[in-house]
Amino acid sequence: MDVYETKPMKEYLSGNPYVGRGIVIGCSEDGKKAAIAYFIMGRSENSRNRVFVEQEEDLMIKPFDESKVEDPSLIIYYPIRKIDHEIIVTNGDQTDTIERYRIEGASFEDALMTREFEPDGPNWTPRISGVLNFEQKEGFRYKISILKSLDAEGSHCSRYFFDYSAKAGLGHFIHTYITDGDPIPTFMGEPERVSIPDNIDDFTSEIWDNLDKDNKISLYTRYVDIATGKAENRLINKNK
Repeated sequence: MDVYETKPMKEYLSGNPYVGRGIVIGCSEDGKKAAIAYFIMGRSENSRNRVFVEQEEDLMIKPFDESKVEDPSLIIYYPIRKIDHEIIVTNGDQTDTIERYRIEGASFEDALMTREFEPDGPNWTPRISGVLNFEQKEGFRYKISILKSLDAEGSHCSRYFFDYSAKAGLGHFIHTYITDGDPIPTFMGEPERVSIPDNIDDFTSEIWDNLDKDNKISLYTRYVDIATGKAENRLINKNK
């Protein structure tokens, strides 16, 4: 087994009916751009009734048809927020927790020590989060976290943190579930190593085209020029 093997996104997504929500962070092959992706999938009508909406440099999720909303607490949130020299990306309202702690000078880890997995037993959906920091003179650093249940009963929370220096062509992919199931099996191990192309459209297409056609809902990608800070975004909603 090659622990340093890097695979294209399609190898993790193609043929897998349900990886849930996913975050990808990494650096383009030419080393010039930071890459971010966030996608959501859904099996229930409540989960599928969502769209991504850009709000300047932030991204929010809102209901596609507000008359069909059953429980807004776990489906409406800001997956991406930009603050100063950082970009936060998560799969829940912990985005706002991290933003508040960072503004107050506390760490990414401090913020997530106050949060747990989602209260949706028996699945106990993990909270996955990432933050990119562009304070370095060259390149950038990023952190990824997953908060998940220690047991099938949801009695305790385990928190895992990973810290990376950007490397050209390399990204890390974390998602809430391994595949479909009942209950749905939680993601295991370290974030998966993925290759990051230079072109944002190639990156976007590879993810969207290989997500399960029935369960995929929305995808957002962003490439940030490391030297200038200029961002380029792509947004795809299945609901139109």
